[in-house]
Amino acid sequence: MYDRGSGSSSPAEQTVHLLAAAGRAVDVLLAERSDARGMSPRHVTVLRTLADLGPHARRDLAERMDAPPADVTRVIDDLLAQGLVQDMVVTIGGRHEVVTLTPAGTAALGAVQDDTLSVQNVLLASLTKGERTQLHYLLRRVCATAARAGAAR
Repeated sequence: MYDRGSGSSSPAEQTVHLLAAAGRAVDVLLAERSDARGMSPRHVTVLRTLADLGPHARRDLAERMDAPPADVTRVIDDLLAQGLVQDMVVTIGGRHEVVTLTPAGTAALGAVQDDTLSVQNVLLASLTKGERTQLHYLLRRVCATAARAGAAR
C-alpha cells in the first residue's frame, strides 16, 4: 500500500495518492467482509437504500442506484433467496413489484455496519479520538468540495 520512500516528493501529489490508497484499502477490507457474508457492494447498496428510503419498485431502485436494471434484478433475486428482502405486487397506477427489507435484511445490514466500524478501527488504530474527529471533519470538507466539483455522487 503506502511506501513512504516511493512516489513524488510533491506534498500535493502525495496527498492525492494517499487519499486514493486509503480509499482502496477501505474498499478491499470492506469487500473481504462482504464477500464472507455472500454480498457484493451492490447487495449492500440495495439493503441500505431500502433501510434509508423505504420500499422501492425494482425499476426505481435501479434508477436510484444508477445501475443496469438487469444487474439490480439479479441482486434483488439473491437477496430474496437469502430472505433479506421481500417483494410484493402493488397495483396503484399500474402493476409494480415493490421490494422491501425484511427483519433478516435489517439484521444483515447491522452486521455490515459492524464490519464498517471494524474496518474504521483497523485503519485508524494509530489515531487518537481527537485525530479521528479531526480527520472526519476534514474528509467531510474534502468530499463536499469534490461533490461541488462534480467528482462525487
